[in-house]
Amino acid sequence: MSHNLSYPELAALLQARAGVTVTPDDLEKPGAQFDEFGVDSLGLLGVVGELENRHGLKVTSGAESAKTPAEFLELVNGSLSAKAGA
Repeated sequence: MSHNLSYPELAALLQARAGVTVTPDDLEKPGAQFDEFGVDSLGLLGVVGELENRHGLKVTSGAESAKTPAEFLELVNGSLSAKAGA
């Protein structure tokens, strides 16, 4: 069973792990950048750690350095898809 991380789930994780409140709609806007919301690589590392614990997988290296929500979701969902196919 595969499950892709969605913008609403990412928004909830950013709130819980990075302490940043942002709406899913803002994350999904074309050209949205994490730095616009005050999310840095340390905040993303907390999100990555939570996802790795939750799903029992290693998220693709570099996800914590993603500049945009779209890039982050692409990397994380690629890891989730690879696990599902394993």
